[in-house]
Formats: sequence, C-alpha cells, structure tokens
Amino acid sequence: MIPLEPYYELSDADLDSRIHAAKHALGSDCVILGHHYQREEVYKFADLTGDSLKLSRLASQRTDARHIVFCGVHFMAEVADILSAPHQTVILPDMAAGCSMADMADLPRVEAAWKALGEVMDVESLVTPITYVNSMADLKAFCGEHDGVVCTSSNATKILAWAFEQRPKVLFFPDQHLGRISAFSLGVSLEEMVVWDPTQKNGGLTPESLRQARVILWDGYCSVHQMFQPAHVALFRARHPEIRVIVHPECSFEVCRLADERGSTEGIQKSVRDSPPGSVWAIGTELNLVNRLKHEMPDKEIHFLCPTICMCSTMFRIDAQHLCWTLENLVAGTVVNVITVPEQVAGKARVALDRMLSIV
Repeated sequence: MIPLEPYYELSDADLDSRIHAAKHALGSDCVILGHHYQREEVYKFADLTGDSLKLSRLASQRTDARHIVFCGVHFMAEVADILSAPHQTVILPDMAAGCSMADMADLPRVEAAWKALGEVMDVESLVTPITYVNSMADLKAFCGEHDGVVCTSSNATKILAWAFEQRPKVLFFPDQHLGRISAFSLGVSLEEMVVWDPTQKNGGLTPESLRQARVILWDGYCSVHQMFQPAHVALFRARHPEIRVIVHPECSFEVCRLADERGSTEGIQKSVRDSPPGSVWAIGTELNLVNRLKHEMPDKEIHFLCPTICMCSTMFRIDAQHLCWTLENLVAGTVVNVITVPEQVAGKARVALDRMLSIV
C-alpha cells in the first residue's frame, strides 16, 4: 500500500494533476461520488453529485464501475454498499469521516429503548420505527426487522403519513428536528410529541406521557444545522425585506417555522436555481453548498444564514490528499478503506430502504 503522509507535501497543482491522471487510468472501472457538502477541491472531481441516497442509487446503476469512491461520510458509504451490486466495492477515502448525528443513536441504545417501550405498551403493534437515512446500517436493519422504514429529509413527511396508516405511534431517530417539523406538518401537535433521552431511564419520560404520545423523538440533532437561530432569520429580514429564507429541515422547529421554505439539499438548490434573476436568498444549510450556489448564480444575491462558519467538519476530513492517495492505490492494484456491511445486516436494512422506495 502506498503511504498517505507524502501526499501532504504535494502542491495543489500536483494533487490536481495526479488525481486527473489516476482517474484517466482507472476509466469506467471507478466512479467518484461527491456529496453536496463536500469541499470544492474534492467535489470538482466527482463523476456524480447529489445527496447521499441519490448518489448511492446512481452508483448502483453504474455496473461497469467495480470501485465506488464515496466522498461523503461513513453512513453514506454504507448505504452505497447495501444498494450496490456484489461485484462492486465501496471505498471511503478517510475512515474518520463520520456523522455526529448518526453517532447519537446506536443499536444497543435503540434496542434498549424498544424494550423499555415494550414494558409500557404493546410496542410491536402500536409503534413504527423510522430511522433517518443519516444513521448506521444496523439501525436501518432494526427498522427492517420491526416493520419499520427509512426516510430522507425530502420524504420524511410522506413516510410519517404512511407510518400513521400502519400504527398509531412512531419512534423517530436519530434527528428530533426533522421528525418534529415533519409530524407537525401532518397536524400532529407539539403536545403529542415527546423527546426520548437515551441517557435516562425510560428516556426521562413517564409511562403516561409515552402512552399519550403519537411521536417519540430521539434526542439527536445535526451539529451544523442547530447553529441556525431565529435571531438570524430576523436579522436578514430586517436588512433585506424582500429576502426569501430557505432552510434544511434538520434546523430547529422555530427556524423552520420562520423560514419561507424548507428543503433537502436537492430541494434547496432547485428553489434557488428556479428563482428569477435578482432574487435575494438567505440559506440555512452547510457552508460549502451555499458558497457553491453563490458562485454558480452571480445574478442572484445569496447569503449564508448564520454569521459564523457552519460546515460539516467530519465530511471536511476528506481532502484532495486522501482522494489522490485512494485513487493512486487503486491504480497500483491496492484497495484501501473498504466499507462492507455484513449481509445479515444489509439484507434487513435493504428491506427498510426498499419499503421507503415503494412508498415514495
């Protein structure tokens, strides 16, 4: 295996040149996926760009590519492995690229919560587990095993509506904010939602409050999107009365309610691109995506909603050095940082993912 350390001695120009050369040498045997939050010096080399699920589905259709290099974070690469063909290998350039939100819910704690709920109610017949796609593969498998489902930021409301047709209650993890705003949009009151704290016995909730709740929200959040505050929305509206505010639904309930629109990464881009020249926007999502839109559309006035820098620090760990190292190892015949989901987990996770795709 070629060591990584010497790549940090290369200039930006050398890295670009060597990445281009490695891509050319690998040809169609390798496809590079770039998530919208990825840093520009890596994103520009992506063959396919998009959100995590879209990228995984697109990559699975590129059956000529034996190697899928996912410039994203760990759970995204897991989904790609679950959906890809057996002959395809998924690679994460830096294994340290994780997701703090995904780490807030793990299988032992979710299983403990499910067991505790079972002591209060008939959990199997009353509660549908829903995991946000921003979660580890074993939690998707848990949902597959318990007649649950996966959701994305763009389809969470539709998935919740489906879940309420199956059973009267929902356990939603790991992002409480996405679950709250999605359920509220379906007419579920805030009083009918409770937050499960996995560090507390029974989630810090009484048996009566659990029996009355329609939605049990896991106490998780995105460290980037929680930075956006109602005061930021008020500030931009005061400065630009004509501004439109659009935010990701991982933002807090208060911010989502104050915004003119909310949407996934794909939805945000579509709204801004479809707006007329001269439009003024404040966008509440990761900084790399907002900067890319500003560069792409100079005919529009685009602002980042937060006065401080909010970027996905774990995704930022994938840099041009790691990408170059990964590709040149492939050229040399060595596959590094393979992401493999065991089939006993992947099979159950696939059930939950396929169930989502059948609904939407």
